[in-house]
Amino acid sequence: MIREKIEKIIEEEVILRGIISKPKSKSSEYRKIDIQMIAGKDGKNAEAAKTGTSGNTNASCCSEKSVENCSYQISKYTQKQVFHENVSASDLAGRIEGIITDLEMRQMSLWTDNYEYIFLLSKKGELSTKRRALKAEEKVQTSSSHNRQKNYIISEGSDVPPLVDMGVFTKDGKVVKSMYDKFRQINRFLEILDDEIDSGKLQHLNVIDFGCGKSYLTFVVYYYLTEIKGITANIIGLDLKADVIKKCNQAAQKYGYENLHFELGDINGYKAPFDVDMVITLHACDTATDYALYNAVQWNARMIFSVPCCQHEINKQIESDDLALLTRYGIIKERFAALATDAIRGNLLEYMGYRTQLLEFVDFAHTPKNILIRAVKKPMGAKGARQKALDEVESLMKEFHTEQTLYNLLIEKNGGQNNGSKQY
Repeated sequence: MIREKIEKIIEEEVILRGIISKPKSKSSEYRKIDIQMIAGKDGKNAEAAKTGTSGNTNASCCSEKSVENCSYQISKYTQKQVFHENVSASDLAGRIEGIITDLEMRQMSLWTDNYEYIFLLSKKGELSTKRRALKAEEKVQTSSSHNRQKNYIISEGSDVPPLVDMGVFTKDGKVVKSMYDKFRQINRFLEILDDEIDSGKLQHLNVIDFGCGKSYLTFVVYYYLTEIKGITANIIGLDLKADVIKKCNQAAQKYGYENLHFELGDINGYKAPFDVDMVITLHACDTATDYALYNAVQWNARMIFSVPCCQHEINKQIESDDLALLTRYGIIKERFAALATDAIRGNLLEYMGYRTQLLEFVDFAHTPKNILIRAVKKPMGAKGARQKALDEVESLMKEFHTEQTLYNLLIEKNGGQNNGSKQY
């Protein structure tokens, strides 16, 4: 009966999203099921949405009743975890009926462009349905909600207590309207991590987060690694403020994050208690980023994720006779100095044996400090390619008469050597 009614809806309209809820038993493992239209069945639209290479939305790929082109992600929520599966539009009705029957759910809402379809099952198993026309503002919200959630690693409705405490989620898991940019930024960071986590097929990770501050993102990373990816993770967050560290440790206990700890410590000279697999450093000011990268290299960290901030060092020094145009105007000089600093860091990491990318972290419209350095350890490349990366750094420094801290730490102080011997 349920299947036939859903199939009738699909014949006439396109289902954008749905929620299955109210389990018959309070002890049920799953508390709700979320259904989202995600892509064309060939997956091309999902990739375009993820990379930003196309202006098409998933809604357009399924428009004009082209149901055969739709696919859906079904997310099943327990108290602490979420499990995903993808189904085609042709299989959706049968899968929904199976979920409602197997999990003994008693309520479901399905949304199309124009209507909400409500399904209710009584205690005796009797089905009642009704259709409600959406108001104009609800149509916008439904479409917006669909477009926002389609590719996010942490989707709206997830049970992530740190996001509730930081005001991104309401208690029932909805994104607070004024915090949507922060919600998108968090997911963007997780996407950048996810690319490398998936390719590494990892089961255990030791992570150091330098300059963790209030650590909400550290908590989210712990949730992502342990609850979403199923990885055993040990994370230590470092900061210089004792009151911040105390509050973060209390929060970790509150959330039940047993392997997440916070310590009072300086980025420069910190002694890690374990072999470090990943280093995260977000918005470490000026040369603090360089010390964090230096430590990561010395530990032979497998992965480095760094968002630099306030690159004043080179800005104070740069001058050039042949390229004076780049240093004449204050705003140009400031931005060039920041870009040059990160380009130097990227090349130095390449020289030290890392495959390095400089990625856009958040949209430039929100902040010019939007570059994330992602560096992944690789087998040591050809000496000529590594030397070319170093030569480019030295050529730039010579042209603009400048010194740079990471260069001094790695090359001047250490001779381009690290203390580890691991290769990945």
